[in-house]
Amino acid sequence: MLHHLNAMPRMPARMVVLGAGGFIGGAILRKIGTSGATALGLGRKDLDLLDDRAAETLAALLRVDDALVVVSAHAPCKTPAMMLENIRMMAVVCEALERQQVSHLVYVSSDAVYADGPLPLTESSPAAPSSLHGAMHLAREQMLLAAAGTTPLALLRPTLVYGAGDPHNGYGPNKFRRQANRGEPIVLFGEGEERRDHVDVDDIAEIAGLVLAHRSAGVLNIATGAVASFRALADKAVALAPRKVEIKTSPRSGPMPHNGYRSFDPAATLAAFPGFRYTALDDGLARAQHREFG
Repeated sequence: MLHHLNAMPRMPARMVVLGAGGFIGGAILRKIGTSGATALGLGRKDLDLLDDRAAETLAALLRVDDALVVVSAHAPCKTPAMMLENIRMMAVVCEALERQQVSHLVYVSSDAVYADGPLPLTESSPAAPSSLHGAMHLAREQMLLAAAGTTPLALLRPTLVYGAGDPHNGYGPNKFRRQANRGEPIVLFGEGEERRDHVDVDDIAEIAGLVLAHRSAGVLNIATGAVASFRALADKAVALAPRKVEIKTSPRSGPMPHNGYRSFDPAATLAAFPGFRYTALDDGLARAQHREFG
């Protein structure tokens, strides 16, 4: 759960976004820009966190009244080598914070830190990841908690993310839309019967902005509370495309992730930000389609 340190929302003097060149980091930076607040976006071209002098460089860029948003990661983390790189990157951030404190920390983590049950998942659910990706994010959360000291830290844990401009093109709505628009068949794992929650990247950016304005601390899941099957997502992608394409099924090579179902209770989001409403899946997919394909 989050608690707010600002009784009235007020943007910090400056926000520094690490990972601003990425899908989620870029959305957060754009959202900050529309608020008129001062922001410094740092992508990999601006600051390589694996560089030997990265901690020193980052510390020199930070100010005591900054809010630091950490999104930088090599994700999804699939190998031990990627795991070590991600830990090294966060070690640099922690070293920089030892040299230069800031006023607020926000880390964009992942719902992969949670075990699979019981459902629906909440912010109180056990953090017991079953994947390298989840283990990586949980380790980085703990590193930041140790480095933060008395600095308020918000841990944001989004579920599966969709939206225009996603570079990962992973299995799900982003890939399905692109396949349909190219006239290619969509191939599902099994019958596409798994049901998952999907969140619009713009909703993550909006919540991050609210967290910054309220100087919030604690844990917050970013998930809509609604689930849809991958078959339903494929159907929606085809309906949005300019041409009809075939949806195919395929034999599974292993068990369904998360036993085929993973749901969330969004009550904590609505309690923290009563005026916020998650984007409905149909609306978010239509917006992403318009932005990416016109």
